[in-house]
Formats: sequence, C-alpha cells, structure tokens
Amino acid sequence: MIIVNLLTNSNQTKDSNHGSSRMKKYSPLFLAIFLFGIQSCAFKGVVREKNIPYIEADNSYDLPIKELNVFSPRKASNLPVLIFIHGGSWNKGRKEIYDFMGNRLARRDVVTVIIDYPLAPEYQVDDMEKATVLAVEWVEKNIFDFGGDPDQIFVSGHSAGGHLAALAAIKKEPWEELGRSNPIKGAILNDPAGLDWYWFLEQMRDRPDGTANYDAFTDDPRVWKAYSPVYFLDENEVPLLLMEGEKTYPGIRLTVERFREKAEEKGVDLTYSFYPKTKHIPMVTQYFWTWSKGYDDVLNFIDSHSEESTRTSSSGVKTGK
Repeated sequence: MIIVNLLTNSNQTKDSNHGSSRMKKYSPLFLAIFLFGIQSCAFKGVVREKNIPYIEADNSYDLPIKELNVFSPRKASNLPVLIFIHGGSWNKGRKEIYDFMGNRLARRDVVTVIIDYPLAPEYQVDDMEKATVLAVEWVEKNIFDFGGDPDQIFVSGHSAGGHLAALAAIKKEPWEELGRSNPIKGAILNDPAGLDWYWFLEQMRDRPDGTANYDAFTDDPRVWKAYSPVYFLDENEVPLLLMEGEKTYPGIRLTVERFREKAEEKGVDLTYSFYPKTKHIPMVTQYFWTWSKGYDDVLNFIDSHSEESTRTSSSGVKTGK
C-alpha cells in the first residue's frame, strides 16, 4: 500500500496542472502493480521461532548456552533446510543481524536456521566447530516440526562462518565424536576465511598484524592445521558451492585459491561462483535483494542437490529439476 501511495502522490503532483484525467488513466496500472505485489513471494507469510537453545546450560562440552532462530513459510512441509553461520573474524557478530536473510529465504520455500556460536577470546575455534555440529545435530532432530526435511540439510556461512560451515561439512572427526553420521547435504561457502589458515598464519608470522586471529586460533600451528578445512578434503563427500568476490581480502583470495586447487586435485564436487567487482562485506549484504546473484546461486545449488533434484513448496508445487 505504501508503494501505491507513493506512486499515486507522485502522479498527482505531476498532473496538478493538467487535470485529473491522467490520474484516472493510470489508476488501473497502479492497482495491477499492487495486486501483483501482494501475490509475490515478498508477501508470503513467514513463521519465526526465535532464541531456541541448541546448547543447554547443563551440557558436557563446557560450552555456553547458545541459541538459534528458525524461519519457515506458513504451512511448510518437507522443505529443504539452510543453516546459516554468521561471520565476524570469529570474535563478533550475532544471529539477529541476519533476520532479513531468514525471512527472504523462507519466502522462497527454504526453511532457514540462523545460529549463534561461542566467540573469541573466551572460546576458541575447537569450541566453535563443536557448537556448529551441535547446531546441525539439533536441526536434524527437530526441523521436521518446523516444516523442514531432515534429509535435506544444507549449511552456509559468510567469512568466518564460511570457515565453520566448511569444517562441519568436510571433517569426519567431530561427527565421529558425536557418534553420528554427517547429515549435511551440501555446503555453501560465501567468501570464506580460514580455509587454509595454517598456511596463512605462517605467512603472517613476522607482520605487525600477524597475531590478529590468535584469539580464536591460538598461537599453536598444530591448531591452525587441525582447523583448516583444506587438509581434510580427502575425507569430503559433501558437494560444495564456493562463492568469491573479486575484491575480497587478500588472505581470503589466496586461501580460496589454494582450497580450489586442492579440491580439484582430490576430485571434490565443488561449484565455483565468481562475483566481479564485489568486496567482502557486499558478498553477504547482497542478500537484502531477492533478485541478487547470491540468491540465484544458493537456490540453484539447493535445488540441484535436493532429493531427486525435486522438492515440494509450501503451496504444494514441485520445484527444481
């Protein structure tokens, strides 16, 4: 209605010297735009369930209480699920910043889960990896109640969140520690940091800002390697989508290149999407706009790797290939 009012007011101003005939002439057009809009995905109902604990206070992992938000279309049933992990150099960020993404993806028939996780300096990267797999485990056990399909779980993250998504998707050890098989169907790594932080932090040793990530990775090279996904690609069985901005940070650009080379060598199912003239932060803020290349890449990847490349939307319409 706001859009219609703005358009109406604009035309009334323009036509003030020419009578009201033009306003009457264009009214059906404005009405048509409005009716189209209210039927579009932007107006679909979304159910939001917020601050659900996935790590309780009395856990055996010495981790803090952590929560997640779930966004699903009304009357959702058996839809694919995307878990999103925020970035922030492993020491900042919160799930609420990304409500817009949850809303928009839910309106595109993807049940979306946005998580918080323990942050540095109080917690280190091993704690973050553990929290991430615990979030995936919670989703597998509970997402059916929100209209999601536990057999169609995808994980994604931007920057540091992309690093954690890669660890959860690629490494077998954290799943073996839980006594569970990895339920992740595919991983979407959006301009990810940390893919080879062992190599990167070694290169940075003698530089003034070389210790910037020690709050999360410690100063121990053994930790750097143990939590660099590139060294576990021989274990990987999960399809990957790797999205990179042309103008991202040098550390990300260099380690993404190393990761891609190793993935090709290992025969990993990896799809690469390049974003010309795009900096690091706009790689995630592009999700403000549902027509962005980011949404196209994410939704196409989910469709192509969903069960039998077909899924049922909340309206009962099958989508995908």
